[in-house]
Amino acid sequence: MPDVSDVPSALTWSRDEPELITELRSGAEHAFDWLVTCHHAPVYGLVQGMLHDPSDAADVTQEVFLKACRGIHSFREDSSLRTWLYRIAVREALSQRRWFRRHQRNQISLDLSAEDGHAAFDVDVEDPAPSPFDERATHELQQAVQVALREVSYVYRTAIILRDIEGLSYEEVAEILEVSVGTVKSRILRGRRALRDALARIIQEN
Repeated sequence: MPDVSDVPSALTWSRDEPELITELRSGAEHAFDWLVTCHHAPVYGLVQGMLHDPSDAADVTQEVFLKACRGIHSFREDSSLRTWLYRIAVREALSQRRWFRRHQRNQISLDLSAEDGHAAFDVDVEDPAPSPFDERATHELQQAVQVALREVSYVYRTAIILRDIEGLSYEEVAEILEVSVGTVKSRILRGRRALRDALARIIQEN
């Protein structure tokens, strides 16, 4: 996988997406460099919002682009590259999250045996994304929102990240999460309510 730091930030793609896809399928390194340069930050932001550890998010993000490179020939072009990448990212993050939870359950089982039935710790895999909410807001408010996101259900939080932070349409979010638009709207509505309630309590406590 190319080192993003070696790719000039000013790199642009002057042709349309079908031409980019053709270049990617031909194995053109400059096309893959552009894909990573353009989409690395938002993909990482999405994955980081779904996982607990930044290093895990970095590993998953790298895997997303490796899978995109290997799977570009199977891309059906019935969606945008961005939507396709996000769909891969969600699946990879979910896979990583399931692995993490299985690993923690196994660890807890070992601890239960060692401690005569008492677990040594509780598992909490919920964590917010370091998201660019309103830049005009105070740093304290942004921090409060990030903390409040921890209390939003994982399912709702993922939809909120895609819609409110990444700015995707309801249709794009539905395609990425592989659910109906109605389900997406319901998740976002409930997630926003939960986020507002959590944020109000955190601000009140402070």
